[in-house]
Amino acid sequence: MTTTQRLLDLAATAPTSPDEDLVLLLREASGLYQQGFEELRDTVTARYAGLSPEDVAAAATAAGMPCDASQNRDELLILLALTEWERTPAALAYAEMAEHAARRGISLIPEE
Repeated sequence: MTTTQRLLDLAATAPTSPDEDLVLLLREASGLYQQGFEELRDTVTARYAGLSPEDVAAAATAAGMPCDASQNRDELLILLALTEWERTPAALAYAEMAEHAARRGISLIPEE
């Protein structure tokens, strides 16, 4: 099963899950979200491997991501990957799942 498939399954299960189970589902989904992003980040880094920092900045601007001269190539690659990742079905499913959990008062961020 792929990361996307598992995240979609978790997101589908979340709305009917009891709070205790939802915390576990959300924790697993968070790990998969991070894993999926890292995989895409590697892909994006490879895709732009031969480009100059200026060309990467131009690609970032073309993707609708504001950038400035103070950002280095690695920062731009991370932002490009994040921009692309946030549009994937996996990331969208995770965001929906986290929003649903938040409406129920559930979060992975500990309260102080």
